[in-house]
Amino acid sequence: MGIEIEADARALRFSRRERALAQMEAHDIDVLVLGRQANVRYISGAPQLWVVGTRPFGPICEFVRATGEIHLNSTWDEGIPEEIPHQNLYGFAWNPMTLVGILQNIKGADTARRVGTDALTPTFAKLLPMAFPNAELVDAEQAMQAARRVKTPEEVQALRHALAIAEEGLAAGVAALGAGTTAKAITAAVLEAEAAGGVSTPATQEAAWVTSKEHPWRRVEDDGVIREGDLVVLSAGVLADGYVAELARTLCVGEPTDAVRGLYLRRDALWDRLVEVCRPGMATSALLDAYQQAGEQLPVMPVAHGLGLGFDPPVVSPSLRATAEADILEEGMVLAVTAYVWEQGVGAVFTRDAVLITADGAELLSAAPAYGEAVHG
Repeated sequence: MGIEIEADARALRFSRRERALAQMEAHDIDVLVLGRQANVRYISGAPQLWVVGTRPFGPICEFVRATGEIHLNSTWDEGIPEEIPHQNLYGFAWNPMTLVGILQNIKGADTARRVGTDALTPTFAKLLPMAFPNAELVDAEQAMQAARRVKTPEEVQALRHALAIAEEGLAAGVAALGAGTTAKAITAAVLEAEAAGGVSTPATQEAAWVTSKEHPWRRVEDDGVIREGDLVVLSAGVLADGYVAELARTLCVGEPTDAVRGLYLRRDALWDRLVEVCRPGMATSALLDAYQQAGEQLPVMPVAHGLGLGFDPPVVSPSLRATAEADILEEGMVLAVTAYVWEQGVGAVFTRDAVLITADGAELLSAAPAYGEAVHG
């Protein structure tokens, strides 16, 4: 509470709601009853309290299609957008019947035909029909995912801001890297720079690790001291104004060997293929195919996932190939794209960048250097 809490910018709020209303129309949803924090902020534009872990479902935000009214669970007015009047705010309640009474008083609750929720517990599955007696309860997550997968221009600007802070963290990690330092010390430098940029909530658990020379997709588990010849991943991720930014680079400590230089060349070739398929109309499975065409092993983690107010669609993973073959890239989507190459006895080169899908192809949103064969002694 040491800083002023402000609502998201007006243009950002209204552009998101326009997309949400279009999807409510397409999915024939009269009222949204939302509990997931990303969805709540998408509709309301009010910052939400960030907590580690998950929360049980509760009716936090309601959005009425016919009137455009928003009702929000909040115990204060700070950070609440001007278009959500005080009388539309309601406090926390341990008794769920209190919340049912609040929902019953929403204008249009008694005439709503279809009410969509983004999650539901057995308790609220029984209670919500009391608040919306003439409505069918439906899954609204598909509608919200459809709204959130394509970013508005205002959202792209918010992501650029978050990425700029992540870049500062990444640069601080690069400056701290060297033989004899530790992964924890580098992580501290990254987090300090991100906090100086106004973000105290990292989007990733760790900011630095040494890649394993024995197993792909693993890291060295030892005393944490970085040594000559190590390939070190620096990963900067922030949650800025609700939007997630992720960047990752791999640097060699000391003079790179020919084998290490070969890994960087393989990474470059793979990255070029990944960027080439990031264009409207391509199936997201083309990102998986890019690995195979480059002769690289498919990763165990997603090759790409959407960035936005959290972990947005699509999620492109080998385990979800059937879904990826039917999922088409659209103009306005923002993806965190991952390039990963590994060689026995050498280690791995791992790169992650934010890519905007435009009418003309891919646009990198980050200005962070690729670093290529950049080394630190």
